[in-house]
Amino acid sequence: MSAVMIAGLLAGYGIAMPVGAVGAYLVALTARTTLKAGACAALGVATADGLYALVAALGGASLTDVVEPVMAPLRRASVLVLVAMAAYGAVTAVREHRAGDAATVRTGAPLGPARAYAALLGLTLLNPATVIYFAALVLGSPATASLTRTEQAVFALAAFLASASWQLLLAGGGALLGRALTGRTGRLVTALASSALITGLAVHLLLSA
Repeated sequence: MSAVMIAGLLAGYGIAMPVGAVGAYLVALTARTTLKAGACAALGVATADGLYALVAALGGASLTDVVEPVMAPLRRASVLVLVAMAAYGAVTAVREHRAGDAATVRTGAPLGPARAYAALLGLTLLNPATVIYFAALVLGSPATASLTRTEQAVFALAAFLASASWQLLLAGGGALLGRALTGRTGRLVTALASSALITGLAVHLLLSA
């Protein structure tokens, strides 16, 4: 059982630690809102990773044939969502900067924890390559070659915990960034830089397909 847990932890960190467009958005979201919203968004990402780990443990090799035909359209959908988020963030930042200190009153309440969780969960679920990654690990590792139902659950839970710890670390970094750059110009610069980074990563995702 311990070998299965370690395999799940390593798998979770392996998929979570490369900071791509979703990680960049998570940091920027936390910097613009609150640590609570960022933490909920981080748990949304981790929930998707945990679900995909469980699906991979349950389905094994048969998942590749099911997922591969839809990877291209889902990847394009993911790119569109990321670009839309980047554009919205940039437009909002410019509008708030022009409006001055009263902007926070006119632009409404920030993204709440529940919406942040749902948004990042949905965005992460658009990446079907994650389930193939976990399926490959399940099939290729002696520790996970033939799992019982309990061991499958342990593997998925360990992957979730590993992903959650890393995503929460990113959210904490976003909270520190938000406190360090609370001025109007600081918020504008970081929001525009984040939007540019997310757009670049989304385009790279599309071109590398």
